[in-house]
Amino acid sequence: MTRGYAEIAEHFRVEIRSGNLRPGDRLPTVKSVMEQFDVSNNTAVRAYKVLKKEGLTTSARGAGTVVAHHGSDNIAARVRTFAATGKALAANETSEIIEVGTVSAEEAVASRLDIEPGTPVQVRRRLVSRDGVPVHLSSSFYPSYVMEVAPELAQKISTGGSRELAAERLGAKQGHVLEEVTARLATDPEKSALGLTGAVIVTQVARTVFLTDGRVVEVAIKVVSGSTVLRWSTSLTEDA
Repeated sequence: MTRGYAEIAEHFRVEIRSGNLRPGDRLPTVKSVMEQFDVSNNTAVRAYKVLKKEGLTTSARGAGTVVAHHGSDNIAARVRTFAATGKALAANETSEIIEVGTVSAEEAVASRLDIEPGTPVQVRRRLVSRDGVPVHLSSSFYPSYVMEVAPELAQKISTGGSRELAAERLGAKQGHVLEEVTARLATDPEKSALGLTGAVIVTQVARTVFLTDGRVVEVAIKVVSGSTVLRWSTSLTEDA
């Protein structure tokens, strides 16, 4: 029976989340998917693109498309903490908003928000410290529909949980987050904010947070000292 790309993506999504397909397992080739579901090459490729965008799969040299490895549940823990206490930070953490304003979306942000590079977006930059020591610098970018319902995000004040505020106003819960992690040299502003000197390697975490209805509520670029290369998707729903 012929199926659409969304149905094919859902088939493999269920297989992955049920554990039938585990991290590192290889998915069928595009040709096999075409034959199994009686679809065109474009439909099969589109289904695989959906799975990759959700962070469920990744490409591996010589292995084609494989199930992605799961990583940190840090953001999920913060979501649970906010739900229970109304605060997104731990008791020994503080957050200082150092900049708010409108900027032109760079390619890395624009592609995750599905907008054209150069499109104006709202940014909030904050420095998070633990026991008084700076631990990461985070820049959050919000699409226009978020700013329409949560104008507080354009002000240099703490909302207690910006994603939670936006999600509530948009009428949907946070669904999952796609985290893409790379290592690079720190910029001068980053070194100044984090108290680093010299040529320092930092880890950049690009987080795309989706609501349960599929809309993106926030794209955040977090920078911390140290280096690693990982990619994963974490469920933020209560029943995950």
